[in-house]
Amino acid sequence: MILTPHRTVPVLIAGAGPAGLTTAISLARAGVACMVVDRRTERSAHPRATGVSTRTMELLRAWGLDQEIRDVGVDAEWRLWTCETLARAADGSGQEVGYPSHEQSAVVSPTAPACVPQDQLEPILLRHLASLEAAQIRLGASVVGVEQFDGGVQAIVRDAGSGETQVVHARHLVGADGAHSSVRDALGIGMHGPDRLAVGLSALFHAPLWELVGAHRYGIYVVSDPAGAGVFLPAGRGDRWLYAVHAEQLPGGIDELNALTSERIAQRIERGAGAPLRPRVQRFGQVVFAAQLAERFRRGDVFLVGDAAHRTSPRGGTGMNTAIADGRDLGWKLAWTLRGWAAPELLDSYEAERRPLAEHNVTRSARPDGSLAEVGQELRVDLGGRIPHAWTAAGRSTLDLLGDGLTLFTAPDGERRWQAAAAATSAATTHPAPPLAVRALDAVTAAALGVRGDGALLVRPDAQPAGWFPPGDDGDDADSAAQPLHAAVAAATAAERPATSAQSPALAARRA
Repeated sequence: MILTPHRTVPVLIAGAGPAGLTTAISLARAGVACMVVDRRTERSAHPRATGVSTRTMELLRAWGLDQEIRDVGVDAEWRLWTCETLARAADGSGQEVGYPSHEQSAVVSPTAPACVPQDQLEPILLRHLASLEAAQIRLGASVVGVEQFDGGVQAIVRDAGSGETQVVHARHLVGADGAHSSVRDALGIGMHGPDRLAVGLSALFHAPLWELVGAHRYGIYVVSDPAGAGVFLPAGRGDRWLYAVHAEQLPGGIDELNALTSERIAQRIERGAGAPLRPRVQRFGQVVFAAQLAERFRRGDVFLVGDAAHRTSPRGGTGMNTAIADGRDLGWKLAWTLRGWAAPELLDSYEAERRPLAEHNVTRSARPDGSLAEVGQELRVDLGGRIPHAWTAAGRSTLDLLGDGLTLFTAPDGERRWQAAAAATSAATTHPAPPLAVRALDAVTAAALGVRGDGALLVRPDAQPAGWFPPGDDGDDADSAAQPLHAAVAAATAAERPATSAQSPALAARRA
């Protein structure tokens, strides 16, 4: 084993899955250098997830990636459609799975959920990360040792091909290395919850199934024919599909599942389809369902995101979306602290805000009926208490107006007052602070955000409200606005803790 000279980087990220890539993109877009290592040299060609939630698509839209991602997906409504065979889809019935329809999405968001396979979404994220100057990507390497010291982390990174190791000094380490995380093991953090809820098989295959279902285009099909019982999911453009079956759906149970071959899987697919399609099975493998939550998401300067922090079963399709939301939340908070815009205490809010939502999704995925959910309830969880979407007179969503810093929304009546208050707040800050942009909205859009008269709304980069300011009394000037604005900025940057900070915005949204 050869030890090469050490490297130093502000943030080292172990794992280049959705959580790791999103963390890295959030950092690199904010100009914070980071290095991503992943033991794989090639991306997985098996689509482990196909559902991209409303909030995830909003994030990807903010990065300019939404259309590219939709281009590799399928135009289908997210409903669970139950039928005897796919050929008899017209006789089936649908149930909600927690994702809004296209019509419902148009009311609450500038975008909508998508049906996109994970194996085609990840390369888009990876290419975007590679285009950012602040990012370094090292494939075929993994973190095999972790030691914390005062003010940072020392990690041992091993090259999978040569076995050569390197010491990497980082201010922070992010464990995004999956369900069997070596970073989590190095921290001694345990996982709680069932590890074998169910055992099933997932097969990727090609067959012209859209011709069978016709106008009934959905994200999930549950087929009841005993000889082909299972789940069919579109997995990309063309005739690319997934077929999944649980051991309990087979007469021979786990023994029969273990004995399945490509030929026998193809036979089951044909029976489930209800037509002699001669499907071409590309690959298949067993899937073990788990619903687990880590004891904690942080130890010192090391953080866990994605499957390293929480494992969900495929029920509900929340695993990849929860991981992406983790990465975005931790990424902007690390960027703020490393740029000196916020106190280190801001990082305490990562677990405080993410854990309740992750726990909700883990619990849901443990239920046998976890794939079914009322849209309103799950949409509130997905959006996590973010500000409302509303179209401005200029044709932009309120969500499109957010930047890497803080945004202060005001109505026309309050623009001059809050411009002056923002300038006074920036002048009064004795340390680096995040940019504070004042956005004057037309009266109708401002009202949609709850901004009245010459009031205002302060918003974080993740679209979470950071301060509501009611209209002032007659004669109130910028000085009267500067004091509460300064206090809200201090709270958002953890320079001061507000008296009501015991409940995070995300937790408040879940309890609403």
